[in-house]
Formats: sequence, structure tokens, C-alpha cells
Amino acid sequence: MQSPSYFSGIVKILENPRQKIFKNKIITTQCRALIPQSRKNKSPKVILLSFWGTLARDIINYYQMDDYILIEGYVSIKTNKRKDFRISNSKKILITILKFYPISLKIKE
Repeated sequence: MQSPSYFSGIVKILENPRQKIFKNKIITTQCRALIPQSRKNKSPKVILLSFWGTLARDIINYYQMDDYILIEGYVSIKTNKRKDFRISNSKKILITILKFYPISLKIKE
């Protein structure tokens, strides 16, 4: 098993967070987010954010689509393996959030 990688950066929430509750009453929330790229010829990257426990409640209650947040968490690769083998396996970047902070973007006119 590979050692986990740590990520810290500003992301834009692309969709309203979706909440799930497991059998043992543990709450998790997931949503897609955009990491803006600053280098030339690089396109923005879409990632999946995963929040657990009280962070999952906070993201549902206080944030919505198009909000910016500063996140800290561990990066992993989520693979979707298909049983019928018609479509190749897809990989997504998943960040399990440990901390997040609001970002206020005010544009002067």
C-alpha cells in the first residue's frame, strides 16, 4: 500500500453536497469540486471531496454550489471497476477532508 498524500488548496464547489448516513449512524457528505490551474496549457481538474462526521453536517448547512473553500486532506485514487469489462476502468481523485475554511471573494468594480 502506498503512503497517503496530503493536499491543501482552494477549490470551487461544483454541485450541492450530497449526504449519506450509514447503518451505524455515521454521516458522510460528498461533492465534486474544481481545482483551478495557474500554469499555461493546463485545464482545471475536477475532484471528489469526502467529508465525515461534523464536517459533513457543516458543509451541508453552510455551503452550496459555486462557493470557494480552502481544504486540507488526504488524497487517494478511487477506481470504478466494471464487471462486464466493456468500458475501461475509470479513476477519480478523492480527497478526504480533515479541515476546511470559507473563502470570501469580493470583486471591486
